[in-house]
Amino acid sequence: MSLSIGIIGLPNVGKSTLFQAITEKKVNIANYPFCTIDPNVGVVAVYDKRVDQLIELTKLPKKIYTTVEFIDIAGLVKGASKGEGLGNKFLANIRDVNAIVYVLRCFSSGKIINTQSRIDVLREKEVLDLEMVLKDLETVDKRIKVLEKESKSKFKAKEVETELSVLKEAEKCLSAEKVLSEVEWNSEEKNILKNYQFLTIKPRLFLLNGLENEVSQEVIKTFKENNWPFLILDILTEFETIGYTPEQRKSFGLQAQSQLDLLIKECYKLLDLITFLTIGSDEIRAWTLKKGKKAPQAGGVVHTDFESNFIKAEVINWQDLVKSGSLIHAREKGLIRTEGKDYVVQDGDVVQIKFGV
Repeated sequence: MSLSIGIIGLPNVGKSTLFQAITEKKVNIANYPFCTIDPNVGVVAVYDKRVDQLIELTKLPKKIYTTVEFIDIAGLVKGASKGEGLGNKFLANIRDVNAIVYVLRCFSSGKIINTQSRIDVLREKEVLDLEMVLKDLETVDKRIKVLEKESKSKFKAKEVETELSVLKEAEKCLSAEKVLSEVEWNSEEKNILKNYQFLTIKPRLFLLNGLENEVSQEVIKTFKENNWPFLILDILTEFETIGYTPEQRKSFGLQAQSQLDLLIKECYKLLDLITFLTIGSDEIRAWTLKKGKKAPQAGGVVHTDFESNFIKAEVINWQDLVKSGSLIHAREKGLIRTEGKDYVVQDGDVVQIKFGV
């Protein structure tokens, strides 16, 4: 699966610095609005200790982690839905991502120009939400007009009735300035809405950029009460400590592991994904799969032939394999199971697909 996460926020809140820290990719982080005009793209490996432990067990020469694509998108301003700032160009870039990280300014440094009158995390979030709501409202209004015309045709009336009903409900929510992802939808309704790549239907993670003491308890309480997933992270510190060893980080009073690893993992979880693993002739590899998918679909992630010609899968939990000491010992102990096409793959499964032509 190709996963992409859009990094968005108002100008000068730390988006491009975050992107550079995550990808160690050089981008323009000049201290002025709109320095990022074209979206910068970087592919990041999702560190997974299971891959490392299986490498140690098997002594194979190569390991491949799953990856996430991060896209740093130009700063948004109030009125973007009507063309202000970079306007529609910005909003079009968001349509192509699977999920969105809102970078919200909490840091108080006077060295970085604040395009807002004051630091107000909740207000920043409202601006970002509202501009995307307005853009979605524009999209849904246009589609409703088309469907209403089609519904008058005796040949298409039944086909468009359900879709029109869902879009009218979406229009009602958006007109009330509601984000579509926070509205209850059944599976059929979700499928209809996904066809339009609405901006506000995408999963979101809120990154509160600053030190913990710069984020008020009131803000934290509001995010928790609304079940908005958030992470407090001082982007500048992480940027300045790129390449530091765990020992060096601890000597500066930081956690041993970079908090950027946590951000990447949270983004991965945000999309309701799991990881399964395969052991090849020369590699251990992690693969991304939607939670709830079955063995043939897992095979399809590895190779299309594995899904279309699926016969069975041999499965063992990675911890059971490590404890066994080797694949041979695991097989001798009867820990490797044979599963059919209805088996739901679990996070951490080591899977070998058997297929025929």
